Amino acid sequence: MTIALQFLGAARHVTGTKHLLTVGPTKILLDCGMVQGPRKIAEAANRNLPIAGTLVDVLVLSHAHIDHCGSIPKLVKDGFRGPIHCTEATADMLHLMLYDAAKIQAQDLGYLSKHGQDIEPIYDEMDVAETLKLVRPVPYRHPFEVVPGVRCEFLDAGHILGAAIVQLDVDHEGKQRRIVFTGDHGRKNLPILRDPDRIERCDVLITESTYGDRLHDKEIDMRESLMRIINREQQDGGRILIPAFSVGRTQTVVLYLGQLMAKGLIPKLPIWVDSPMSREATSIMARHPKLFDRETRAILERGENPFFFDGVRYVADMEESKSLNAMRRGIIVSASGMLEAGRILHHLKQSVGRKEDCLLLVGYQAQGTLGRKLLDGWERVRIYGDEYDVACKVAFMPGFSAHADYEELLAATGHLRKTCRQVFVVHGEGPQAESYAQKLRDHGFSKVEVPQKGDRFEVV
Repeated sequence: MTIALQFLGAARHVTGTKHLLTVGPTKILLDCGMVQGPRKIAEAANRNLPIAGTLVDVLVLSHAHIDHCGSIPKLVKDGFRGPIHCTEATADMLHLMLYDAAKIQAQDLGYLSKHGQDIEPIYDEMDVAETLKLVRPVPYRHPFEVVPGVRCEFLDAGHILGAAIVQLDVDHEGKQRRIVFTGDHGRKNLPILRDPDRIERCDVLITESTYGDRLHDKEIDMRESLMRIINREQQDGGRILIPAFSVGRTQTVVLYLGQLMAKGLIPKLPIWVDSPMSREATSIMARHPKLFDRETRAILERGENPFFFDGVRYVADMEESKSLNAMRRGIIVSASGMLEAGRILHHLKQSVGRKEDCLLLVGYQAQGTLGRKLLDGWERVRIYGDEYDVACKVAFMPGFSAHADYEELLAATGHLRKTCRQVFVVHGEGPQAESYAQKLRDHGFSKVEVPQKGDRFEVV
């Protein structure tokens, strides 16, 4: 019997994270995320998971972004009945994210059915309810037994609320190995959340590489860039659409906009956060102030609220969302962040053909997504089956990303080369993953792999 790792998703890709750790006869799945991208490809991948739910004994979840957790209800629908271990804040967010994913599927399929396409959802709210019964929340820095011979500890990843670096200590037939999975590794000195915890040591490292070939703007440059974009767009008299993940990115964008308005650096424009999930996610964040950084806790202690202030409105019902079609000035923040689903698509339909409007992308856009096509300068795109000419301006601010760039990743993990026997570079497009793998080799790591989907490796 051996210890082995198999990479079932997010191998040379940035969505659909699924990594299978086999310890003797036991199978432990690290994350179970949805694939995002072109509808046909994503639909096929998410309907046909690469492992049967009945074969998985335990699931350990790094965080509640949909590309890491979105396929768990499908795994349960396919027979998984083991425990789902995650942090306490992730457990709170998971309830929100999975119900929203089920609702979005129902809404999108309802829209498609009106156009003659009858498709069953991948999973529904009943599957989500069964999934949530299996969740076992654990605090940060509290080691626990996953199965006999495997202990786990969650370190703060500093990525989104509740995000964890997963540290697994495996003792199997006389072989002891520490396996560390970065999940999505966050960044130091970003607003709201604490900085990532230090990883003390490991034998095996599974590291993300989303920005494995590039560097982010510094925080001060991000504020100035946002200020310039907002002020420039006011000259055209149009509106600004900001697609943003409901958990993490939306709150950071709102905080920055509020600070710039308070200092008089941008006009006091109306801000609509058009996502019921964003409002609920913001409320969940407010229930976990101990996970905030010192600066954000100080704001709260002064009696101020960085997420709810004059001028920002959280849109709840669909009718109010539709009424925003008539709004020609202001800022609309809405999910999803890669323009693959959600209310942002309905707003984009109204703005994509208007040269006075601006689409501001504030996060990574995976290959094949609508966001990536617009970022790459496509002149014509398809939205809900209809084609549109692109006339709006497209701006990009990757510095908003909560993923570490390659310098930040090396700073967080470079010291591990002294003990690390194997490194597996995942959660990056092929060029980014290969680029970061070479940087790790140059940094002194001796055995670095960039797995293809399905590749299996024995832990040495």
